Amino acid sequence: MDLVALPAFADNYIWMLHDGARAVVVDPGDAAPVLAALDRLQLSLTAILVTHHHPDHVGGLQALRPRLEGQVHGPAREAIPPPFEPHQDGERVDVLGTPFEVIDVPGHTAGHIAYVQRGATPAPLLFCGDTLFSAGCGRLFEGTPAQMLDSLDRLAALPPDTRVCCAHEYTMSNLRFAAAVEPANEALADHARHAQALRDAGQPTLPSTIALERRINPFLRCREPAVIAAAQAQGAAGTDPVAVLAALREWKNRFR
Repeated sequence: MDLVALPAFADNYIWMLHDGARAVVVDPGDAAPVLAALDRLQLSLTAILVTHHHPDHVGGLQALRPRLEGQVHGPAREAIPPPFEPHQDGERVDVLGTPFEVIDVPGHTAGHIAYVQRGATPAPLLFCGDTLFSAGCGRLFEGTPAQMLDSLDRLAALPPDTRVCCAHEYTMSNLRFAAAVEPANEALADHARHAQALRDAGQPTLPSTIALERRINPFLRCREPAVIAAAQAQGAAGTDPVAVLAALREWKNRFR
């Protein structure tokens, strides 16, 4: 299987997974880069996976349907442009002959889902939409801090080598925020240098890994003393991880 990040809009990635003949794409907000890749690689489009309802994730669906030789799969509790196959936590989606498990990850939106392929080669594969970003997490447009913490905890519990395929290239701005939260985090400083080199070369910083995110992502580190102290300095009451995440997310919303 080949994994390809198709840039879209200013900073989106539409993820494509293909076997040389058939392809599945994730969150196609724009049909144009998908159609161009299908034509360039001479692939048939056999499935589309959708994580949530925002326009930059579903805007290309209608234009792709004439090329689609399978189903659109999406969250059961969100209004995805029909027709689509609704899915919720614990269900399985089979694409390209391999199963993806559906995980409910509300927070960014109320019905957001993620897809994880646990037996993938060379490592497990996670399509997490806008729930988890490298060194960050999505804004809480519809969900609560408690929901987001639970969703992030579920993703953080995946195998350490799981490849994290986020839907946006937000890494550098997230790393700047993470450094403000944990200025003494050496793993964070090391990765920031690596990520900057990738961007300078015109390369994506993604996919990340769960192991890396556990070391550098403040939203996965809400129980770490340094992160708790930083959140308390921003108004978090006590050490409860929900309060810590809520304070971090509010801080990030206004961080420049």
